[in-house]
Amino acid sequence: MKHRIFIEQDEDGVFVVEVPCLPGCVTQGRTRQEAVENAKEAIAAYLESFAAHGEAMPPPMSMAPQTEGVRW
Repeated sequence: MKHRIFIEQDEDGVFVVEVPCLPGCVTQGRTRQEAVENAKEAIAAYLESFAAHGEAMPPPMSMAPQTEGVRW
C-alpha cells in the first residue's frame, strides 16, 4: 500500500516528512533519502499499532497529484 508523503526542509536543513492520511505520523532525516526511509519505517510502525489495537486502518489518500496548498 502506498501513502502520499509531504517533505519540507526546515530552517535547520532537516527534511521533515508528514503522512497526511495518518494523523500524527511525522518523521525527519538529515537527507531527503534518509527522511523517506524513516517515513517508510514510521508508516509501518503506525499501521502495526493500528492492527495491534484492533483499530480500522485509515484508507490511503488518492495518489493523484495534489497542487492546492503546495508551496513551490
